[in-house]
Amino acid sequence: MTLYPSPSDAGDGAPTEPKRRWNMLWWIIGGIALLVLIVVGARYRAATPATTGRSGFNGPLTVGVASVGKGEIPITINALGTVTPLATVTVHPQINGPLVKIAFTEGQMVKAGDLLVLIDPRPYQAAVDQADGQLKRDQAALANAKVDLERYKTLLAQNSVSDQTYATQVATVAQDEATVATDRAALEVAQLNLNYCRITSPVAGLVGLRQVDIGNLMQANSSTIVVVTQMQPMSVLFTVPEDSLSDVLQRLRSGQKLAVDAFDRSLTNKIASGTLSNSDNEIDTTTGTLKLRALFDNSKFELFPSQFVNVRLLLDTLHDAIVVPGAAMQQGASGSYVYVVKTDSTASMRAVTPGPTSGDMVSITKGLAAGERVVVDGADQLRDGAKVVVPGNAPPAGAPAPGSGQHLHHHDAGSSSGAGGSASSGASSGASSGGHHWQHQQDGGSSGGAAPR
Repeated sequence: MTLYPSPSDAGDGAPTEPKRRWNMLWWIIGGIALLVLIVVGARYRAATPATTGRSGFNGPLTVGVASVGKGEIPITINALGTVTPLATVTVHPQINGPLVKIAFTEGQMVKAGDLLVLIDPRPYQAAVDQADGQLKRDQAALANAKVDLERYKTLLAQNSVSDQTYATQVATVAQDEATVATDRAALEVAQLNLNYCRITSPVAGLVGLRQVDIGNLMQANSSTIVVVTQMQPMSVLFTVPEDSLSDVLQRLRSGQKLAVDAFDRSLTNKIASGTLSNSDNEIDTTTGTLKLRALFDNSKFELFPSQFVNVRLLLDTLHDAIVVPGAAMQQGASGSYVYVVKTDSTASMRAVTPGPTSGDMVSITKGLAAGERVVVDGADQLRDGAKVVVPGNAPPAGAPAPGSGQHLHHHDAGSSSGAGGSASSGASSGASSGGHHWQHQQDGGSSGGAAPR
């Protein structure tokens, strides 16, 4: 019986365990390397189509262009304005008394002098009658005193009456004349109070909500009856910065009628058109602005008191200005520039000097000429000298098909034409407000034939 293994047996079994460990380690390393290769390959395949589509290395870029044209560019100042009536009158009574009649309806248009309310006139009519009677009595006394004065004058010439008697009669006549004058004034006051019983509209305008009812006792200069607001014409108050005052005031003082348009909050709907009327006499030091007033005839009551509107003041108009769509303008470190499509179908970066704008159109004072074509769609992915394809134009000779190049518009994943849609079928043209011709690229899912892949 053998108690210990033989040396040959020990030598055969000793390397078995390390060998298994080395084999397992190599399998693990191989599996990790294979997994890394799979992940890298998958990412590369996923990134390759997108990179090819964006870089445009496979062909020229498809862009939208617009023709540079000439048009009129208005120079305007935009401001926020408040509709302010030329006259707003709060009607108060000027005498005391009960209200016996209301002659208007709420929201009614009234004329100047139309009856609004009536205060009980009977006490004031009685005061007029009393003052008239007093005047007539004193007028009779004055007439008698004048007769006596004429008689005393004759007697004085005959030395039949003393000078003192004649002088006393002269004073009596003067006293009666003063009394009559006082009576006339009292009668006028009584008549005026009687007229105040009829409260009329001081201006032509719109009547608001009434503040009193019939039967209420009116207190002079304290009770409020109604508010009357003049509606035609209507004014709008707005402010302009002091930096723009020289242009505005120069035209205003020369007698020019500057056009003013009132727009709604969104600046899309024009409410009314008017003219600049006048300006305030000092600048507001807290805001550095000057208040201006524009007048509108408000024939259809488009403007309502205290309404907020956007005001556009037209200062001047540039005629035959070089204009391009705002989408063509690009900004860089050196300033504004555009991409001009040359006759060899290459995009050339060109610095320009922009001027005033109107809507989506920008005037160019330097850098462009009428008739040139500028890129309005896809300029963010262009570079100077890049080849481009304009929808509706054939690609240059030797260039790849448009379908193999960049397509700037998004296409549905299920579109059969994809980026290879026909460029000619994707072109559309239209005229802008300034007579500028636009050419836009339609989506790739058009019905036109696809370029060969």
